[in-house]
Amino acid sequence: MTESGMRIAAIRTTPLALAFKEPYHWAGRVDDGAGVVLVEVETEGGLTGVGESVAALPADGTLAAIRAVTPLFLGQPAHDIERLVTAARHLGSFNHTPWYAALTLAGVEMALWDLLGKAVGWPVHRLLGGAVRDEVDYFGFVQGDTTEELAEDARELAAAGYAVIYMKVGRGEEADVRNTAAVREAIGDRRLRLDPNCAWSVAEAIHMIGRLREFEPEWIEQPTPLESISALRQVRESVGVPIAADQAVFTPADVYDICRQRAADVIVLSPHEAGGLLAFGKAAAIVEAAGVAVCLHGQGVSGITDAAQHQLGLRTASLTDGNQIMHQLLVEDLITAPDLTPAHGKLGRWETPGLGVELDRDAVARAAELHEHWAGR
Repeated sequence: MTESGMRIAAIRTTPLALAFKEPYHWAGRVDDGAGVVLVEVETEGGLTGVGESVAALPADGTLAAIRAVTPLFLGQPAHDIERLVTAARHLGSFNHTPWYAALTLAGVEMALWDLLGKAVGWPVHRLLGGAVRDEVDYFGFVQGDTTEELAEDARELAAAGYAVIYMKVGRGEEADVRNTAAVREAIGDRRLRLDPNCAWSVAEAIHMIGRLREFEPEWIEQPTPLESISALRQVRESVGVPIAADQAVFTPADVYDICRQRAADVIVLSPHEAGGLLAFGKAAAIVEAAGVAVCLHGQGVSGITDAAQHQLGLRTASLTDGNQIMHQLLVEDLITAPDLTPAHGKLGRWETPGLGVELDRDAVARAAELHEHWAGR
């Protein structure tokens, strides 16, 4: 395709609501679904790339923010990804809200990578330097409300071959102990990770991890509020159980600060939180230099994002096993291909150009209708 044919002609955005199969229970809340914005970038030559930005429910704020930066992209070469996203990141109030900028712009950047891959006939992982592994390992994400539901789901995930089992805590001391004990019994000696999602103060975290230690958690993810790196460090220095940073880390600068302060043993990060696939690569390089590992994080997203994250997992040397995907929690995904179902917790690589996804336009239309319904309720 000619240079002129690769100039950006339009950015189309569609707010969507994704319903979960069952209520999603985690510290402090229960969610019935998630909001995203489908981003489609079209070139003057007629090529289209797709991406996905995460959003609150409803998704209108993220939709407006993407539309506000769209003029910066129009008429520009689609392959100038670093220059275009950097310019958008520093526009207006994004200067003061870098985390929101990251979550908003990641979907636009994702679509540009999909577009570029389609233009040259390469999968995104090859554009990013090539795969360092043939498959990525994912954890089994325990779902349910009651102790019995959690234990049964954990038992099924273990039977399906997941080597790492992950569950939410932070739902009250006695419930956490009871649920963790039941899940540990259900999964035997498989590795168990616990995530309180910022639910505990430093003192509460030290106390709770002391109570949960007997169930041999592999690590505790983000036990303390996201605003304080020092709180995370205090817990890590006190408990003798590995600590993962999640909500406390978005930008590469956050990664650097956490690694410099030795506040975590693992960095849990997604391209949305980092602000795109390029920014994720920068963050992963910092993590690797610090001798720490990086784990893919998931939000309430469709297979579009999970396919993009998988491309990152294939090419990230410092990646852990037991990474996170979320599309399996949805009533209906937005893609018909590729098949993102792990076999024994593992998902291989594909060579389809770009992200390799095929949109289900009927599913997109239904998600758009659900957005309108939820926005008006």
